[in-house]
Amino acid sequence: MANHKSAIKRIRSSEVKKQRNRYQHKTARTAMKKFFEITKKKEAEKELPSLTSMIDKLAKNNIIHYNKAANLKANFAKHASGLKK
Repeated sequence: MANHKSAIKRIRSSEVKKQRNRYQHKTARTAMKKFFEITKKKEAEKELPSLTSMIDKLAKNNIIHYNKAANLKANFAKHASGLKK
């Protein structure tokens, strides 16, 4: 157990950050799964900007690596362009 007041605060704040990061990451993964289930092109194109924004925010906050974010966004665009009307 921590002996210093600052260490106790650090444990508390890191736990809050961990919970926030886990929530954001899980929410994004759920959105990704739903996106890949979309079968209509118009609906996918409508959903793509919000999903891309979500991925960018995860990368910006170092929840996921920026290269992984780029790969995910490329896969989303590829999926959306390959759909039929």
